[in-house]
Amino acid sequence: MRLAVSLLFLLGATAAPGRAQTTYHRTHSYLLGGDGGWDYIALDSIGHRLFIARQDRVMVVGADSGNLLGEIPGLNRAHGVAFDYAAHRGFATSGADSQVTIFDLRTLAVISKVTAAIDDDGVFWDPATRRIYTMNGDANSASVIDPVSGRRVANIPLGGKPEFGVSAGDGKFYVNLEDSAQVVEVDARAMRVARRWPLAPCGSPTGLAIDRAHHLLFSGCRSGVMAVSDYRAGRLVTTVPIGQGVDACRFDAATQTAFASNGDGTITVIHEDAPDHFTPAGTIQTKSGARTMELDPVTHRIYTVSADFGPAPEPGPGGRRGRPPVLPGTFVLLVLEP
Repeated sequence: MRLAVSLLFLLGATAAPGRAQTTYHRTHSYLLGGDGGWDYIALDSIGHRLFIARQDRVMVVGADSGNLLGEIPGLNRAHGVAFDYAAHRGFATSGADSQVTIFDLRTLAVISKVTAAIDDDGVFWDPATRRIYTMNGDANSASVIDPVSGRRVANIPLGGKPEFGVSAGDGKFYVNLEDSAQVVEVDARAMRVARRWPLAPCGSPTGLAIDRAHHLLFSGCRSGVMAVSDYRAGRLVTTVPIGQGVDACRFDAATQTAFASNGDGTITVIHEDAPDHFTPAGTIQTKSGARTMELDPVTHRIYTVSADFGPAPEPGPGGRRGRPPVLPGTFVLLVLEP
């Protein structure tokens, strides 16, 4: 009897390895300072640099050193950055003036600007079409930019407010629609929406990550869950609880782990045990306001940023409070490692 109980205990302890806690610890904290808010962080995997959107500019920081290497000026409500390594160019969205700033990846010098559409936000490069795509929130569209000529090729109507998009690498890309809690699949070559599906009970999806090997999407939802979709079948698989105030999601293919960075000062870690089974694997403590992040798939480091805040302003019409002001000189880059 004792032997049987012992064997059952051992089997139970090893049956679900995905339930083990995933531990990250903070290894570095780099004070970058400077005024203004922030948005997405993008990793230049070749140059080992982080491109951090900072309201009216993009800060370029050494991923290993934390040193400020330069800045790309002239933006108005900076959002995201994407790279085309073959063209040696970078692309930074500027939501308040509908512009995309095109810059030289080697020198960081601004080459030109091109108009996308109102409230251009998330941006990515698609390897199948070798084009840049911007997600335009208020315009309910995606703009298509030829990285070589620097010209806008088209605007693709999406039928809702996009927040972020990811490329599947096969000529399709996927976009969260924040206002209707849907995912749309876009045929990049035909430049049209191919299909869409709902994410309920997810509400207000923002960040988006992809597992290309298993055809899965991870949508971070402001309603406090991560919605996992099978994009080959075009359906929601499940939802998993996350922290509050999510704005970015990442997926580490080597460890089969999804991450959601939350404004409440946490990163939720979710393990993909199987393509239809996901379990919470831990919560990483960061800093209040650290709602965006970037993942290095080689080192498995996570980068996030935040600052200290002053008191929130008094409620305005309708009782809504604005965001508390960022205290000057407190902007910091946090490096987390497994």
